[in-house]
Amino acid sequence: MVSAVHRSASYVFGTLAQVTLLAEPREAQAAAQALLAEFDRLHWKLHAWKPGELDALNRAIAAGETPVALDAELARVLRGARELSERSGGLFDPAIGRAVGLWNFHDDTVQGEPPPRAALEPLLAARPRMTDLAIDGGRLVCANRMVQLDLGGYAKGYALDRARELLAGRPVAGALIDLGGHVMALGRCGDRPWAVGLRRPRGAGLLARIELHDGEVLSTSGDYERFLSFRGRRYGHVIDPRSGVPARSARAASVLVGPGTEAGALSDAASAALFVARPGEWRAAAARMGIARVLRVEASGRLVATQAMRERLELSAAAAAAA
Repeated sequence: MVSAVHRSASYVFGTLAQVTLLAEPREAQAAAQALLAEFDRLHWKLHAWKPGELDALNRAIAAGETPVALDAELARVLRGARELSERSGGLFDPAIGRAVGLWNFHDDTVQGEPPPRAALEPLLAARPRMTDLAIDGGRLVCANRMVQLDLGGYAKGYALDRARELLAGRPVAGALIDLGGHVMALGRCGDRPWAVGLRRPRGAGLLARIELHDGEVLSTSGDYERFLSFRGRRYGHVIDPRSGVPARSARAASVLVGPGTEAGALSDAASAALFVARPGEWRAAAARMGIARVLRVEASGRLVATQAMRERLELSAAAAAAA
């Protein structure tokens, strides 16, 4: 049978997962089903506030009931997230789940109003951080009861890495997997690379087009899809761990990484960290995380990018004028 393009979609991780495969139809359907089933499994395993393994771990930390036994996968995930948090200088920190909850970003429908400063002060005083976690083999110890893990800036990237592992042994010529702005390319789309568009963080249309090579991942974090609107002000869902409030120095940050065995997780965490970073610190943060290709849309709407990223982008006419 001749390879054909097969598309499947499912709602997981609070977003639409879209899988595009180039393979013989029967093989493509089987591979797509395996990927979507894996995404669903990880959605529930790593969910921060619905019953599951991560929720149970958070309850144990809050009750002071550690050490806690972890299965091998959760230990792997938390070690990876802890390492990337350290490399980011704390700009990416999944230990601030309590702050996410105070801003109502745990709700499926974001609504309400910003939390009062008095609600945030005990959290800021306790300074929950990923470095509060000690993982020895399959056991986790955490003495800071204000730590609440929310892997929203890591889980989708980890899921992309799992997708690469699952497709490695299947007869699939190419794949493009999109988990709500986190996109992995595998192989090619026939005789050409896969190509994706970067949307404008305000208004309609595209900011840029970019071709992705085998194993590369493009991740974007921004304030334009999930946010709280209150009294005419927009509060994006990405919290600055240092202040406990939504980051406001950028509209969006995109990173291109890979190929590599953990390109998905790195890209997810790095896009969040570089979105949180202030204008004068994001380049140093990118260097610490080993990220060479970065595009930021500053709060003013101005585009800034590393030279390595500029070489890969095809900016729209309007975006080129703003660069």
